[in-house]
This record gives sequence, structure tokens and C-alpha cells, in this order.
Amino acid sequence: MKLSYLIRGLPGHPLHPPLTDATIGAYTAATVMGFASIIGVAEKGAASGWWLALIVGLIFTVPTALTGFADWLTIEWGTPLWRTATSHMISMVTATILFLIAALIGHSGYKHGAVEAGPYVLTLLGFGALTLGGWLGGAVVFVHGMRVLNLVSEPATRAASPAPKPEKEAAEGA
Repeated sequence: MKLSYLIRGLPGHPLHPPLTDATIGAYTAATVMGFASIIGVAEKGAASGWWLALIVGLIFTVPTALTGFADWLTIEWGTPLWRTATSHMISMVTATILFLIAALIGHSGYKHGAVEAGPYVLTLLGFGALTLGGWLGGAVVFVHGMRVLNLVSEPATRAASPAPKPEKEAAEGA
């Protein structure tokens, strides 16, 4: 087995996309819970959930960013795919910084059971950058076709197999 499979995933089964689901889910939960605290719905519980969801999102960001960066390193510099992927990365780094600052300055609100306006504005800005980054990440896959294998006739059991198959490696150019 190739060492790159540990950080990039198998052909047809990259690691970065499923990790983004967990990261985006945590930040979305933080945004919703922060709003619930701001408007007074379960204020203390929502404030705790907001801050903890930010922390979970930041934790999931580490492997998500590492696997995405490993994929980015394989892209030919200066190509349209590279420009889209670089814009995706910049947007996601911006979102992460905003969420990190929100968690750091919002910790006092977490301790007192109320999300404060400043940290929540940062959460909203982070969510905006996250949404833009997700859109650009979708373009990387669905427009540029990065890491998408065109094996439409692949039998279902081989397509879903966790073991690398020669046709998948060939289709990915491994």
C-alpha cells in the first residue's frame, strides 16, 4: 500500500471530502446555537453548545486541512484547477481564523452562559467564508473533476471496495 493513501485516501475514496462534512457540520451547529443564545432560546445551553461546537469544528479542521493540503500539493501550479483550489483554501483558512478568534474571545460568554455580539458576528463572518469555501470546493470536484474517477461501468462491489483496485489506480493516474 502506498504511503500517500494514509493522508490522501484511496483512489475513488479520498479522505478530505468526508472530513469536510464533520467540520462544516460542527461550524453550522455553532452558528445555529449561537443564534439561539442571542435570541434567548435556551440561552445558557445554546451558549455552551455554540462554544463547544466551535472547538469541535477547530479540532476537525486539523485533519480536514491536512488532507486538503495534501491534495492541493498534487495540482499543477497556475492551472485553472489550481486557482480554484487555492481560492478554496484561502476561504477556508479565513473561516478557520474567524472561528478561532470567536472561540478565544467568546470563551467568557461561554463561561457566563451567553454568546456575546462580537464573537457571534465573527461566527457569522466565519460561516460566510465557510460557505464560499464549500462552494469553491464543490467546483474543484464537480467542475474540474479533481479525484473523480470516471468508472461508470465499475461493478458496485468493486466501486465500494475499500481496497485499492488496479482500475481505480489507473483512472486516478496513480
